[in-house]
Amino acid sequence: QVQLVESGGGLVQAGDSLRLSCAASGRTFSRQVMGWFRQAPGKEREFVAGITRSGTSTAYADSVKGRFTISRDIGTNTVYLQMKSLLPQDTAVYYCAAALGIPDWSRRDDYDYWGRGTQVTVSS
Repeated sequence: QVQLVESGGGLVQAGDSLRLSCAASGRTFSRQVMGWFRQAPGKEREFVAGITRSGTSTAYADSVKGRFTISRDIGTNTVYLQMKSLLPQDTAVYYCAAALGIPDWSRRDDYDYWGRGTQVTVSS
């Protein structure tokens, strides 16, 4: 089992920055591929960013490239999502996810464990 707990969400203004954290416990953190997804009201959950087990390779949705950065700290079992130049359309609940295998980044079904999410609201 893997437990994922997100934190760091909040209400910010357009152009601001925010850093989300996801604390993982349970199975060995370094063996999991990690991802961030988000879900806006009335929309499907969508891929935001992903990072490989070693942290040497990352992937991003086109909508966040150049603004968001995913990273992981194996020593503290934590994955981060640094978000800059936030836009109102970034408003969503952000979820952390862990995959035991090698996922297609954007396929939700490829991820085995999910956190409960943290709300990010960006005002214009």
